[in-house]
Amino acid sequence: MSTAQATARRQQRVEELCAASIRALCGEADLHFRARRLHRGQRALPLFGPHLQPSFEDDDFGSFRGAADAIALRLTHSEGVLHRSLCPPDPVRRWVFESLEQFRVEALAPSDWPGLARNLRHRFEQWSCTFHRSALIDSASGLLLYTVAQVARARVTGQPVLEATEGLIEVTRGGIAATLGTALAGLRHEREDQAAYARHALAIAGHVAAMLRAVEDDAAFDGAIDDDTAAHDRGFSLLFDFDAVVDDDLPTATPGTSRVLEAAVGAYRVFTTAHDVEVKAATRVRAALLAEYREALDRRIVEQGLNVARLARQLRVLLAVPTRDGWDDDQETGCIDGRRLSQLVVSPAERRLFRTERQRPVANCVVGFLIDCSGSMKQHIAAVTVLVDVFVRALEEAGVASELLGFTTGAWNGGQAARDWRRAGRPPHPGRLNEVCHLVFKDADTSWRRARRDIAALMKADLFREGIDGEAVEWACARLAARDEARRLLIVVSDGCPMDTATGLANDAHYLDQHLREVLRRQEQTGEVEIYGVGVGLDLSAFYSRSRALDLAEPPGNKACFEIVEMIAGRGRR
Repeated sequence: MSTAQATARRQQRVEELCAASIRALCGEADLHFRARRLHRGQRALPLFGPHLQPSFEDDDFGSFRGAADAIALRLTHSEGVLHRSLCPPDPVRRWVFESLEQFRVEALAPSDWPGLARNLRHRFEQWSCTFHRSALIDSASGLLLYTVAQVARARVTGQPVLEATEGLIEVTRGGIAATLGTALAGLRHEREDQAAYARHALAIAGHVAAMLRAVEDDAAFDGAIDDDTAAHDRGFSLLFDFDAVVDDDLPTATPGTSRVLEAAVGAYRVFTTAHDVEVKAATRVRAALLAEYREALDRRIVEQGLNVARLARQLRVLLAVPTRDGWDDDQETGCIDGRRLSQLVVSPAERRLFRTERQRPVANCVVGFLIDCSGSMKQHIAAVTVLVDVFVRALEEAGVASELLGFTTGAWNGGQAARDWRRAGRPPHPGRLNEVCHLVFKDADTSWRRARRDIAALMKADLFREGIDGEAVEWACARLAARDEARRLLIVVSDGCPMDTATGLANDAHYLDQHLREVLRRQEQTGEVEIYGVGVGLDLSAFYSRSRALDLAEPPGNKACFEIVEMIAGRGRR
């Protein structure tokens, strides 16, 4: 596994734990991380406090737990509408104001939760040490901001400043005492009242901004702010832009906004459906070649030692629900059996007068796999085929219906649909401009044994062209919604954003991206189908609220299967 993939895996796990902690502390069920940002439902929340952005490369897990606790306190004790109405637009003043509001909510941590207080303190100390190690502390502006943060937090929370830098800030602290002393005292007294506290915070922010304008190196400091909305040094950022997306070097899907689709008020268009097809994938492969693919697939599964029985047990526990299956009579405990009361008269010592309800686990569920059959997936398709074949077999052993679908296009660069558009005079913004090809490798009514040969058609590389994800997700969801099962799951396996050259050129580059996001939003609102995104070497959380990134550069093995099980098990943790 590559270093980037290992870091992505760790980051995803840490984000899941942090989101669960935040939900538990503040009681909001719809909070989740997506693309490194905390979201409430579909809306990204702003970045809170400059010290609440720990680095996966440089900080320990305690820093992430402390940041999660601090965010939970912010959501619990800070009124967002009031805060935004008072927040100053100037970057430096906002930096100070955001920091002071975060210190206020951290000071309101329950006194009988010492672990939470310890986490908060640990995170702030880690941030302080990183700030101290950066070259920013050598400038008068950086030292002033650092001193204000240390002094203000100490005053509001009653905790001492960082001991390691106490001597460093002593002179600066003495210089600002006369100017900020009254307002700092007001912070301590008014920390229970957000509006009253904000008046003192705004006064401090104004004074600090005036002091920064007076220092000799102010021009250089302003240049650092304007250059990239943050002062960076050795990976350290002061975070002056609280609405910006956090930068990350990990592979992440980066969707954009389509001006064409927004101008059409979300009305996604299809130029023509005359050439669209839905076919059984096995009909596109010669029988002899299909048999070769199946033999190669079986060898791979044997060589990798995949444990289908264990996976089936896990899926049965995860997807099955207890169902009534009659009664067990002649029990010594349970519900009184009225039919046996006469026996009590005849035999007073008789104890088997009860009965208990018998239950058995039943998986009233259907799982669909939707495979991205675009050209970039060719390099991963052998591993993906192994993964889904084993999953389908394990689901059948667990008593769960499953189907395996794929999506691609009938041609590169638009094909017949693009030719029809050109004959029509190239009208502007035609919408989707290619012929979609939806593939059925296995339907939900066919057993794995009968479909095992057809599943191998997934390994035919020349089926792979371009990908129109949004329509494919709608198609797969419609198939699942037509089923009678109580629970329906769709697992989309992809390695990138939607891509169709003809559609992008005739509309704009993000036309299909935005349509996919809108489709997923609608499906999540209806709740008929639970949708999960499995990114092949890519984080798909920018699209899918429930997602997992897998590294399939090496054979997937049991670990990849169990990670998908974990993703499904955490369906409440978005």
